Amino acid sequence: MADLKDSPTGQKVRLPTPEEDAEINKGIAQDPDARELDDVWFAAAKPVWEFPDLVKTLQKHGYLGRPPMPPEQRKQRVTLHLDPDILAALKADGKGWQTRANAALRRALGLDA
Repeated sequence: MADLKDSPTGQKVRLPTPEEDAEINKGIAQDPDARELDDVWFAAAKPVWEFPDLVKTLQKHGYLGRPPMPPEQRKQRVTLHLDPDILAALKADGKGWQTRANAALRRALGLDA
């Protein structure tokens, strides 16, 4: 295998060597049920969210997160400097502290609906 490379998502991936790639393509060519997904296939592809029954099944088994939100409703990443005791208090209950901080700010600002 070749060295690790950065993928478009920022994850490290190990790409096959040219020899391994040739062997993989040979196997694909010999398998009548296998086909390479090309630009035509991707152009016709639809997002999984357009198939509610499939989404329900995948979510039931933990394969999907939440559906994407419209851009105007998405949270925004910010850098915020907090006093150490405030951060410790927020993190005291463990995972989800940022969501709890957001809820506390909403209450404090009177934005709770």
